[in-house]
Amino acid sequence: MLIAIALAAAAASDATEYFNRMHTLEGNWKGTVQWTGVMTSKGEMGARYRITGRGSALIEDLLDGEQPVMTSVYHLDKGDLRVTHYCGAQNQPRLKAAAIDLQRNQVRFEFVDITNLARPDAPHVHGLTLRMIDKDHLLIEFAFISPAGESVEHISLTRAG
Repeated sequence: MLIAIALAAAAASDATEYFNRMHTLEGNWKGTVQWTGVMTSKGEMGARYRITGRGSALIEDLLDGEQPVMTSVYHLDKGDLRVTHYCGAQNQPRLKAAAIDLQRNQVRFEFVDITNLARPDAPHVHGLTLRMIDKDHLLIEFAFISPAGESVEHISLTRAG
C-alpha cells in the first residue's frame, strides 16, 4: 500500500514538474511538419503557445501561415498531465500522460476518449509525444489512425523570437 502511494505521489510530482517546464514554451515558434506511414507529405508549420487560466492551462496553436489549424490545451488534473486536442479532423481526442521522462524532457500521452468522432473508424489522433530538446527546440509527434492505417505527424519547431 505504501509503495502504491509513493508511486502515485512521484507520478503527480513528475506531471507538475513537466507542466511547469512546458510554461517556458510560451511564445512563437517556426518549423517543419512531415507525415510518415499511410499519409506522406512535408511542409512548413508554425506554433504559438500561451498560458491562460492563471497558469492552469497551456494553449498550443499549430499554424499554417498565421492560421491556426489545430489547437491543444494542456493542463493538470489532480496528479495527471492531460491534453485535449482540437483536431483538423474536426474531433477532440483527450489524452493522459502515460510516461514522463524528466531526464529526456519528454512526455508521452495515450488516448483516453474522444468527442465528435463521426463514426468508430473515423480518422483521429490516438497518441502524442512532446519532447523539449532545449529552450529553443521542440519535437511533437501525433500518432494518427484512420481506416487506411496509422500515420505519424512529426513536427520540429524552433523558437521564433
